Amino acid sequence: MKIVTYNVNGLRAATTKGLPEWLAETNPDVVCIQETKLQPDQYPAEPYEALGYKSYLYSAQKKGYSGVAILTKVEPDHVEYGMGIEAYDNEGRFIRADFGDLSVVSVYHPSGTSGDARQDFKMQWLSDFQNYVLELRKTRPNLILCGDYNICHEEIDIHDPKGNAKNSGFLPEERAWMTSFLDTGFSDSFRRFHAETQKYTWWSYRFKARSKNKGWRIDYCMVSDEAKDRVVDAWIDNDAVHSDHCPTGILVK
Repeated sequence: MKIVTYNVNGLRAATTKGLPEWLAETNPDVVCIQETKLQPDQYPAEPYEALGYKSYLYSAQKKGYSGVAILTKVEPDHVEYGMGIEAYDNEGRFIRADFGDLSVVSVYHPSGTSGDARQDFKMQWLSDFQNYVLELRKTRPNLILCGDYNICHEEIDIHDPKGNAKNSGFLPEERAWMTSFLDTGFSDSFRRFHAETQKYTWWSYRFKARSKNKGWRIDYCMVSDEAKDRVVDAWIDNDAVHSDHCPTGILVK
């Protein structure tokens, strides 16, 4: 099973920028999408259905904001919408699809860049997300948690670690959370296969950041230890340019 995660920064916009054509070429079985920025009745279904994808959307209540989705060529046994926590579910941040004993999640972690209130919201989310996942793992141990985590973990994951040390997304407390989360029994699949590779998944639209490759690696496929040995490859596709992010993916046997 080829699984890809992609923050498309607006699914309708990405569709006009060639996302369906890219999917036809790369042919992932499951696509975890973040920042759909649409309501279900605004979803441009036709090009994705033509490729054989069934679509499961979980949108934010606020129009044009957030939202996650899973597109899949494999029929899921069950789809779970949200985490059962109103503050987060209102923002459309979590959707899970079960395929046999394997569960695939598309998750969009909050950004804290707009101010202290949202940074506090983000830190509370991180705590609640970890608790939720650890509880879920008791019944669904084979977890693949794909999405935009809005955190760079180590210095290798960001173009200017010293200059960004006080910026949301690379704060010490965010990085410490990610270390603690991984220590509960999860692995960063890309880093597992590419320990020394410096590749990014997001670039600011400002200052020609992408052309200068001044980026951040904030998108991950996190895999529980129970499923770790089923992952046989991981990659980042820097050539996909439908968003300010690029996709990252894994191959699961």
